[in-house]
Amino acid sequence: MDSTIGTDPRDLEGFTFFYWLAQGLGVLLVVLVGIWTTHYRGGFAWSSDPKLEFNWHPMLMTIGMIFMYANGMMLFRYMRYHRKRQLKVFHATCHTLTFLVTVIALCAAFDSHNLAIPPIPNLYTLHSWIGLTAVILFCCQFVVGFSTFLFPGAKQSLRAALMPVHRYFGMLGFVLSIAAALMGLLEKAIFTSVPAYQRMEGEGLLMNFIGVVLVIFAAVVIYVVSNFGYRRIPMSEDETLLTTESQMG
Repeated sequence: MDSTIGTDPRDLEGFTFFYWLAQGLGVLLVVLVGIWTTHYRGGFAWSSDPKLEFNWHPMLMTIGMIFMYANGMMLFRYMRYHRKRQLKVFHATCHTLTFLVTVIALCAAFDSHNLAIPPIPNLYTLHSWIGLTAVILFCCQFVVGFSTFLFPGAKQSLRAALMPVHRYFGMLGFVLSIAAALMGLLEKAIFTSVPAYQRMEGEGLLMNFIGVVLVIFAAVVIYVVSNFGYRRIPMSEDETLLTTESQMG
């Protein structure tokens, strides 16, 4: 049972377990994708070797649009006793890093296609469509969140109205990222070698295991984020902050 129970009017039972379970699964995902891309896919390179450059795409997308994205969502649950201004800055910083990592991951994917001999067409698979949708949604969320919730001057009524929408589309973007990752794994398994994948050899087993961990990780993260008992309770300093920001605007 969590030590915070009894000091908070909301039910935090199980929070510590599920939060750190999510963190452990996230780290495991990064490690497994790292093993897959180095041991089975040949490692990493830049434009000098387009085939190896592609490996940056699954590696960085796992770090950015899955692990860091999830941490950005869970931050308001884990750091619930911090002041809201601090949380906003941490939240924005986490998503800024996610954006930068994602840009590099996308560049690696497009480069590996365009520099291949012969070139490989871009954006023709369902994986690419869903993945790009997740990235665009994340970018829209980032812009709206920065301009509405972080930048001083926005009216409290506007923030209150947009908050449920912001939460919903934030979670939707995360789910789409998980879906795109699962599609990408299957796509790579089929493109690489169908017979070997059917025989469930080492790489095939690892890719399937990564997919299972992805699903469990997503389920735990969504539970932590959507559980009402884990939500942050507004502090008295929040009202002071809002009043100050309103006067600045």
